[in-house]
Amino acid sequence: MIRWRSGTVTALRRSWDGASELSVTVDGDQDSIKALAYTPLVGEPAVGDRVLLNVGALEMGLGTGGYALVVALPDNLPGSHLADHRDNGHLVKARYTPLQAIMMGVDEEASPHRAVLAEADDLEGMPVVLADLHSALPAVLAGIGTGPRVAYLMTDGGALPAWFSRTLSALRPHLAGTVTAGQAFGGDLEATTVHSGLLAARHVLGADVTIVAQGPGNLGTGTRWGFSGVAVGEAVNAVNTLGGRAVGSLRISDADPRPRHRGVSHHSVTAYGRVALTPADLVVPTPLPSSVAEDVESTLRLLAERHTIVRVPADGLDDALRASPVPLSTMGRDLDGDHAYFLAAAAAGRHAASLLPAA
Repeated sequence: MIRWRSGTVTALRRSWDGASELSVTVDGDQDSIKALAYTPLVGEPAVGDRVLLNVGALEMGLGTGGYALVVALPDNLPGSHLADHRDNGHLVKARYTPLQAIMMGVDEEASPHRAVLAEADDLEGMPVVLADLHSALPAVLAGIGTGPRVAYLMTDGGALPAWFSRTLSALRPHLAGTVTAGQAFGGDLEATTVHSGLLAARHVLGADVTIVAQGPGNLGTGTRWGFSGVAVGEAVNAVNTLGGRAVGSLRISDADPRPRHRGVSHHSVTAYGRVALTPADLVVPTPLPSSVAEDVESTLRLLAERHTIVRVPADGLDDALRASPVPLSTMGRDLDGDHAYFLAAAAAGRHAASLLPAA
């Protein structure tokens, strides 16, 4: 159920593409809380504005999504001045929720890209790096390097608004663009499915390489199947159906305190070993940390029945990761706190770049 509150904006904090962080005093309480407003949806808040809040994630203490979320500015509702080309479309995201967003679908009839995508049916061998966590995005990008045009396809397993991600906002200058697929929205282009999103990345954004991962956060119950990142396996099938080259970024950790995520995470094993019905290049950096090498190799023997195991030298990847334009963080751990995780993602990016034709 939604946990409702109302309050008053007392301070404007930081902001980034599509989002504004606020301090809000809740009615009947003297303490302020941290709230987030998606400005394309609710407008630009000002100090003194009344706000209607959903405080569920905040009260649950969620790490990634621990904000009160602004549902509306009741006395300052946005008008037609917020309208842009996306508002002329017919693609409904976050469907049949009170904050459903009507966007311009990249391939719908009114789109300037309709003619291109009506005929598009092939990724032309484009390498597509697949990761189950949003935190892999900057690490994969670091491994790819600065030459190729890289697009990001954000799926809807985590945050639905692309605007939630400060990482994505900071990476925009380094990307050819972002496509939001499924129920996710707020990218440069809006797609109905992963399939149409991949084609848009290739034929509209002109990507040489595309990275596919869910938005920040995820839904997980701690069971084999109850994790939104399992959809990575379905994305492998989509890439191969469309004539791309699937490159799997394995979730490898020597620091996660949970045994099911040590070595190769059980989520990667499920996604690639059970859900993906077509082959991918599964990338492993070499050398592996001695603390997990045996466990990783044991898992790879199982995954090799369907996939190609690619070993990528890690030389220079640490320097590339440390030069990332955004901080690296996964599950509260930075680069040094979970080095194997980020190294594996960067190695996947390096392998994807190696598949491109020589300039």
